[in-house]
Amino acid sequence: MGKVLITQKRSTIKRPQNQKKTMIALGLGKINKSVEKELTPSISGMIKTVNHLVEVKEL
Repeated sequence: MGKVLITQKRSTIKRPQNQKKTMIALGLGKINKSVEKELTPSISGMIKTVNHLVEVKEL
C-alpha cells in the first residue's frame, strides 16, 4: 500500500454527523490542513465518504 496526502478543502458546517466524525478520525478539522496516511482499505473507505470535502494526492 502507498501513502496519500489528504487535504481538507471544504468546511464540515451543515454536513451530516457521520461526515464530521470521519473528518475528525482522519485527523482533519480546519480548511487547508493536511495529513499523510498509509492507504489501507479503511482509510480508502473514509476518503470515499468525504471525497467532496477533501483533496487526495498519492505520494
